[in-house]
Amino acid sequence: MPGFGEDFASGAIVTAGLWGVTSGLAPATLAEAIPPGCRRVLDVVAPSAVSVQGEEALIVAPEWPAAGATHFVPSFSALSTAPFSVRFELSARIGGAWTPWAASVGLGPAPFASSAADGPIAVDVDVFRTAAAVEAVNLRLRVRAPDAASVLAARWVLTLSASGPPAPSAAPAVAATPVRLAVPPVSQMEADAALAHRICSPTCVAMVLGYWRRSAAVAELAREVFHPATDLYGVWPAAILAAGRRGIAGYLLRFPDWAAAAWCLARGLPVIASVRYASGELTGAAAASTPGHLLVLTGFEDGVALVNDPAAPTSAGVSRRYALDELRRVWLERSAVGYVLFAVDR
Repeated sequence: MPGFGEDFASGAIVTAGLWGVTSGLAPATLAEAIPPGCRRVLDVVAPSAVSVQGEEALIVAPEWPAAGATHFVPSFSALSTAPFSVRFELSARIGGAWTPWAASVGLGPAPFASSAADGPIAVDVDVFRTAAAVEAVNLRLRVRAPDAASVLAARWVLTLSASGPPAPSAAPAVAATPVRLAVPPVSQMEADAALAHRICSPTCVAMVLGYWRRSAAVAELAREVFHPATDLYGVWPAAILAAGRRGIAGYLLRFPDWAAAAWCLARGLPVIASVRYASGELTGAAAASTPGHLLVLTGFEDGVALVNDPAAPTSAGVSRRYALDELRRVWLERSAVGYVLFAVDR
């Protein structure tokens, strides 16, 4: 679901945090892939509850104190090639009372019954929102598979990015040392013409998988992430699921500022950023304007963001240099969401 959502005032910073639970993967491995300013640590660590009944499993994360948050983006990464489907469900404590569970769309081959969101939590495909700030949240994940137990026997990570309204903030200082990651360029426009304008998300995932030496064809990834009910190739957590099938873990984060992105890049972690802009807002952009698009951040230097923009006509033009101030505006002041994919065995 690329690029839709509220805009933020220029110079504003979104308050953000990321919680996660893991199985078979050391929590420190996940923490080391998350910008320090976005990590949230519980005073009391409660275990997640996992139950399996035949073809359905349920993971219930511990209560997370996401006080003040109004915007929630979940993701699930299982390092398994077994076929499975998932659905995220969220409940929030508002005014001292827990809301009914609200459900995202189901992802994967096994269908889930539709669930109308008629409570205080609104659901937009894969994003949960509340009008009032919450006091805490519960996240749970339903997993369906011919052998659900085998899916959960693999290493997995369940995360929730929670963020609140923006507050004025000066742009943080960014380390002057340039960063350039060798992410192989791939153009979505060189794919089947019927799909070329719609597959920025799987193309970006293909580029980052290539960076981690897990090559994958764009057409193959597009088939995997396509969501028939919404006719979308850009449902954010579907991209994380696809990377997990190839042994690369990941999470979704609503980035609070450029410093968090710069930290990832300096750690060797490309960021797939969801941008939106009108004509003239991003100088030299591969697409003149877009209501929603994804590109790969590969580095920065001297006020310039280095990117791989899959909208370039050919792979030769994918590697680009965008003004950092403009890139920050069309990303961090719009959706601010990014995919972070990381290898757990490097």
